[in-house]
Amino acid sequence: MIIAVDGPAASGKGTIARALAKHYGLPHLDTGLLYRAVALTVMRLGLDPAVEADAVAACDFDDRLLAEAELRSDPVGQVASIVSAHPLVRASLLQRQRRFAGQPGGAVLDGRDIGTVIAPQADAKLFVKASAQVRARRRYAELHAADPSLGFDKVLADIRARDARDSGRATAPLAQAPDAAPLDTSALSIEAAIARAIEIVEAQRRRGGR
Repeated sequence: MIIAVDGPAASGKGTIARALAKHYGLPHLDTGLLYRAVALTVMRLGLDPAVEADAVAACDFDDRLLAEAELRSDPVGQVASIVSAHPLVRASLLQRQRRFAGQPGGAVLDGRDIGTVIAPQADAKLFVKASAQVRARRRYAELHAADPSLGFDKVLADIRARDARDSGRATAPLAQAPDAAPLDTSALSIEAAIARAIEIVEAQRRRGGR
């Protein structure tokens, strides 16, 4: 069984995807980490993330980089949103993601184009969302402890800028697949959001006869 979980930054899609993977005993891939690895490589090499050739040159990273904690930092996330807009970067990482989705038994993948591009044949698809204000509060809570000087307005502006880049890019933009079930986590606890996600997957499995 392949489960595709898409959604914008800080919507809760990663938490939900990990919980679904645990619930169904499936391997999980946070595809955003691949783009963050490209971003971190670009930063470390002193390349320009806005230049497609520079970003593509950073796609040949060692898989061990995916375990580095720095990938989760906000600066890396901002650069990842830039490099992920390049068509050649997305093409370079496409087969790696499809191989993961196509492994025996299936998998859970979360990102922004799983249900539309990476695994359009997925058995279950969710589009996890929340208001920009809610997502900014979540991200602010994560980042403020490490950087007390960080203001909420800056976090909100960054969230909105990332949404614009992710939704407006020409190649594989952030979009809800026509057959994906929406899951708005704005007013839900983590536990409630996970429970609802499992309900959605079970309903889609029944409709698909799986």
